[in-house]
Amino acid sequence: MKYWSFLFSNNHLSLTLLVKALHHHSTRQRLSAHFNNQAKAEFHLLSNSSSPSEVAVVQCQNGWEYDNSTFISTLATQFDLVCEKRGLARASATIFFVGVMAGTVFFGVLCDKYGRRSMLLVSYVSSIVFSVVSAFSSTYIMFAAFRFLTGFALTGIINISVVLSIEWVDTKHRTLIGVFGSISWSLGNMLLAGFAYLVTDWRMLIITVTSPLLLSTAIWWWIPESARWLIANGKVETAYKYLQKCATFNERRDFTSRVKPEALSTVTTVDHHVHSYTYLDLFKTPQMRRLTLFTGIVWYGVASTYYGISFNITGFGLGLYLTHFIYAAIEVPAKILIYFSLNKVGRRITQTATLVLTGVCILINIITPIEYWTFRTVITVLGKGLSEASFTTVFLYTTELYPTVMRQNGLGYASFMARLGASISPLIMLLEDMWTLLPEVIFCTLAIFSGLIAWLLPETNNARLQETIEDIEQMRKKPIYFTTEDQINVPLKLPISADTTQ
Repeated sequence: MKYWSFLFSNNHLSLTLLVKALHHHSTRQRLSAHFNNQAKAEFHLLSNSSSPSEVAVVQCQNGWEYDNSTFISTLATQFDLVCEKRGLARASATIFFVGVMAGTVFFGVLCDKYGRRSMLLVSYVSSIVFSVVSAFSSTYIMFAAFRFLTGFALTGIINISVVLSIEWVDTKHRTLIGVFGSISWSLGNMLLAGFAYLVTDWRMLIITVTSPLLLSTAIWWWIPESARWLIANGKVETAYKYLQKCATFNERRDFTSRVKPEALSTVTTVDHHVHSYTYLDLFKTPQMRRLTLFTGIVWYGVASTYYGISFNITGFGLGLYLTHFIYAAIEVPAKILIYFSLNKVGRRITQTATLVLTGVCILINIITPIEYWTFRTVITVLGKGLSEASFTTVFLYTTELYPTVMRQNGLGYASFMARLGASISPLIMLLEDMWTLLPEVIFCTLAIFSGLIAWLLPETNNARLQETIEDIEQMRKKPIYFTTEDQINVPLKLPISADTTQ
């Protein structure tokens, strides 16, 4: 189910390689000279002016010549996105993430109405079409438009796959699945470095990283629809068939004798409530408003810092491909360590520590001279691992922070803030024209500030999940832990998941 991470990391982090601006210089014209511009420059020398800004800047008249030793072609070389057009190369990543933001709302509504499985197929097919068309774009405007649509379609794969995982995996194994399943994201990034090394044309690279979607489309036939969604929409018989298959696969043959379709039709799932909640309910009560504000800041800081580091893969004395591979490889041990940290020291400390330490790593690089590139590379890689650890933590932490009645809306809001941070990160990199270290200073500040905000959130490790907004208002910063009496008095509800034990 976590195969989507492999696909998405390949598609959107490939932007760091697609838009790479190669070494370039203006093509020289051999048989003519621009006397007017030349005269202006000579006048500056003769008048001994003290202001270099008075020299006329001559635009490139005859195109550009590029160093193609690394890439045959990139987006920047294809459409001459250099000099005054350099910002358009960074903007392509922003446009992609804006598409991801828009797709979150679109697929969130449709998968609730038409089902997870059918909309997952729509996401697969549309992602393939939009991505391939973007690879054959003849203009930058066309490329930007179809990258927006590609991000729009890919987010359906992300959100629907996550929902299916949550609704089919039992509570006991959700942390394990969430942490170790995300390793596919890192594996996809590691393979991307190899793909980019072998495929040095930007059009073919897009097609290469999109091709695994064909396998996903084939696997789709074996992906079950959410039993929870089927029951909620009155399709009990179909849900029962899927649950039977799941029970058989897990060697739980007693399921058929214990649970009948008639019993499933009377099950009250946690998603069914008389009151319909909206995003506005996130801000109506004091503690809920506080929780929403703080989680939004944390998600923005996590995403902005992660992508800020990911998009800055040059300047450390290593090759482009090797740097990208190391950035991805460090995420694997970071995720393994974070699994144990979440259970041993708790969610709040882990979230705060990973963010603050990420900021510290960026700060060390700011004050370290460029000549010490080996040390800078080690610190940057460590920071990348910590930023990924903070991303892995925030997914689980946020799920446990919001009450059941607002969990979907809370995650949707948090996801929006993350995509906002990801969209702005490439634009922050452009501020290096004002001051070389300004982007790093901003990312450092965001990481440390959001880490301190995370400390203000309540701990959820071994805590009972809150059910209603009223529970949140009463809880404040003090978590409610399970006791033996609590476990006995909790109302029994049949979980619509792969695990049928109580």
